[in-house]
Amino acid sequence: MEANANDRKGTALSVDHEQLIDLALSADRAVLWSLDLATDRLSWRPGLDDLLGVPGADEAKIRSRLAELVQPIVVAARTTEAWQDLELEQPYQTPAGELLWIRFRARNFDGHLLGIANNVTDRHEDRRELADLADRYRLLIELSPDAIAVHQNGHVTYANPAAARFAGLDSPAELVGRPLTDFVAAESVPEMAARLAHLTEPGATSEPSEAFFVRTDGIRFPMEVVSVRTTWMGRPAFQVIMRDVSAQKAAEAALRYQAALVEHVSDAIIATDAKGRVTSWNPAAEAIYGLSAAEALGRRVSELVGAQLDPAAVLRGGGVSQQTHRALDGAALTIRVSAAEMDDGFVLVCADETARRRAERQYSTVVAALDEGVLVISSEGKVLSANPAAERILGVPEAAMVGSSPHEWPIYDESGKRMAPSEYPSAQVRRTGIAQQGRVMRVLRRDGRNVWLSASCRAMNPEDTELSAFVLSFTDITERRAIGERLEHDATHDPLTGLANRTLVLDELSARLHGPQRTSTAVLFIDLDKFKVINDSLGHSVGDRVLRIAGERLRRTVRRDDVVGRLGGDEFVVIASEVRTEPEVRALTEHLRDSLSRPISVDGRKLHVDASIGIVLAACGDPRAADELLRDADVAMYQAKTLGRGRYEFFDVELRRRMQRRLRLEQDLRDAVRLGKLWAAYQPVVDLRSGQTVAVEGLLRWTHPVHGAVPPTEFIPLAEESDLIRQLGSHVLRMTTRELAARRASGVDVDLKINLSTRQLDDPGLVPEVEAALESTGLPAKALCLEITESALMRDSVLAGETLTALRELGVRLAIDDFGTGYSSLAQLQRLTLDTLKIDRSFVTRLGESDDAEVIVKSIIAMAHAVKLTVVAEGVENERQLELLRELDCDQAQGYLLGRPAPAAELWD
Repeated sequence: MEANANDRKGTALSVDHEQLIDLALSADRAVLWSLDLATDRLSWRPGLDDLLGVPGADEAKIRSRLAELVQPIVVAARTTEAWQDLELEQPYQTPAGELLWIRFRARNFDGHLLGIANNVTDRHEDRRELADLADRYRLLIELSPDAIAVHQNGHVTYANPAAARFAGLDSPAELVGRPLTDFVAAESVPEMAARLAHLTEPGATSEPSEAFFVRTDGIRFPMEVVSVRTTWMGRPAFQVIMRDVSAQKAAEAALRYQAALVEHVSDAIIATDAKGRVTSWNPAAEAIYGLSAAEALGRRVSELVGAQLDPAAVLRGGGVSQQTHRALDGAALTIRVSAAEMDDGFVLVCADETARRRAERQYSTVVAALDEGVLVISSEGKVLSANPAAERILGVPEAAMVGSSPHEWPIYDESGKRMAPSEYPSAQVRRTGIAQQGRVMRVLRRDGRNVWLSASCRAMNPEDTELSAFVLSFTDITERRAIGERLEHDATHDPLTGLANRTLVLDELSARLHGPQRTSTAVLFIDLDKFKVINDSLGHSVGDRVLRIAGERLRRTVRRDDVVGRLGGDEFVVIASEVRTEPEVRALTEHLRDSLSRPISVDGRKLHVDASIGIVLAACGDPRAADELLRDADVAMYQAKTLGRGRYEFFDVELRRRMQRRLRLEQDLRDAVRLGKLWAAYQPVVDLRSGQTVAVEGLLRWTHPVHGAVPPTEFIPLAEESDLIRQLGSHVLRMTTRELAARRASGVDVDLKINLSTRQLDDPGLVPEVEAALESTGLPAKALCLEITESALMRDSVLAGETLTALRELGVRLAIDDFGTGYSSLAQLQRLTLDTLKIDRSFVTRLGESDDAEVIVKSIIAMAHAVKLTVVAEGVENERQLELLRELDCDQAQGYLLGRPAPAAELWD
């Protein structure tokens, strides 16, 4: 609802009011109404009931409707100055349901509101129809697929959405205000200006013409343009209608291209009428059949191609037919005929496949003769053909393969994992476009056999791998791979036991310590005890069988993921992963020892072996290299063997330090022997009856330049294990015999006692060496007593007996040392023709403390005297021990109580 107050001041009316009212009523067919603003008294002139659509209604009803309609004007009149015009148009619905528009105009005359009401419904209808027409025009413009714009003085003032799209903009508003030449190609601007110059009258329209427009991204496209002279905002302007003719241009170009293609294509393109008479014969047809177009036109096509060619029959057969045609010279042609129907005939495309068919036959002959399997696979992944080698290798006839998919074949990679279809060679070539060469894979044949293939795959059309067929070729490398696997196995496994060799052990250990699947690991270095005795006494064949059985027992005892290896000789190693604590590895170690210690039956003999085991625990990420861990386990095994065999020891840093010291001492000991840095000490041997020194025992001593005095208990075992003991024995023999010979020449009447090691007793050069020492020094043979330990005598009593007999023939005396620690019998002592028996210090030390020790010593003395042996007790350290030895009738004694080992100069000078 709208009310307007026009600010027009009025004066007193100079004409009669009634005349003014009559004039208004006659002009507008209006009804006069009035309202006293002071009393709200509303009045009106006749005709208001008809105006309001309630003819004949009573005054109350008319007053009520009128009061409601003029209420906005009344409110405005109370707040405006007098003599101001008020105006209001109100929609009004009559009791009959008709919608009317009533216009009210009024003026305030000093508190009295005088107004006119008239029906303006017709004018509203006219305006609505005009608005509808404008909306329809706007929609036509807005939704038009053609670009429509208005430009004035060279700038765009309006553009529809299609124009914005053509310009490459998001909305028409981005076009408004921009120069028109921003979107017109430079070469089209002059023609556009000339065209607009001829449009001088409103409504003048140009003929359709072509111009090139430019998008904001620089893309050019042709448009058909019509310009119209119009007005915009009351001033001259131009409306331009543009239609994109790019598709039309493309279609025209396609038609020209198709015409050129027909002229230049290599296939014969022949058009015929409905009766098969030639209406078109392209140059390719001339070349293939040897007939010019002039000779062919109007003749039946079958006559020209030398064969029955019915286009309708080709269409009924699917549109394609393979036929043999004849050229003008009679040559046979292999032709693939494609047919299509036109309104008044047919089009035939005759492709000459003679050369291709010849090549295919040659290709088929070559492929059939190959030892390499060849499959042709379609772009859809189906087998198109297979050569005889493929049938033989895969064990499937070609007929069964054609039409199947290679994805139906289970294929495995070198690790044994089944390959997904997307990883098959043809799938990878299709996806990447890169040819596959030498892919090694395992195929499970339908007969259950596994066959290893070296496969290659490439696309027949590398430029379009998605639609290309593929050639898959493969060679059977099953036998070659088996040989390679055997060679690889032999290179990493022990040939005797089949266990991992040192190389594989180090690789596995390195992978578990430093590889991607690193884990805590225990390394067990195992050395079989007593194996050398078995190998030497029963022969290498028995020894080899023992090693194989031991290896198999280890392999069966460990877990599936553990590694068992043989490093050589009787040394084995076990690598156990996921072992984190000492209790876990102790349980595993004891389990292994129990398995190894069970009797081994070989050729009816039951053999027993045990094992010394060194253990290293390596946490995840241990920085040591594999060979360092193996070395540390070896050190721990050596410690176990040193401590008594048949046991196990864990490696620790202190043990490594001791072994490193041992290695350094061994090298220094070799240098000391070579450079003469060893010296001899002499310990007196006293006759218990006379109290006189009757002999001295020559003992080797070593003063290290860094470590000082190295005890014999450390360097003598070291020398025995490294074969230095023979050099030390020879050195002591030469040095002490020379010293004692010189002392005896000066009046010192004592004998010399020297210890022989087990290694020396086995040495065939011992007897000649002793003989040479006696001859070179002049020491009487009877003044030399060689002492042999009881365990050395019992190790090989036959060999020992032979050596001792040879020494007795030289005239030297012989003694059995450390008696009581072995298993010598009285008969053995008598058979070996010894001179002296030395009681082991372990018995002497307990004299005076243990009655059992006294009984044992008494028995040893009695047994020795029974075979006429001189008895010497070693290790005497107190008077009580000395007194008891005299009471037990012992002959001689030595020990710290009677004299400590000392250099010759301190002892005699």
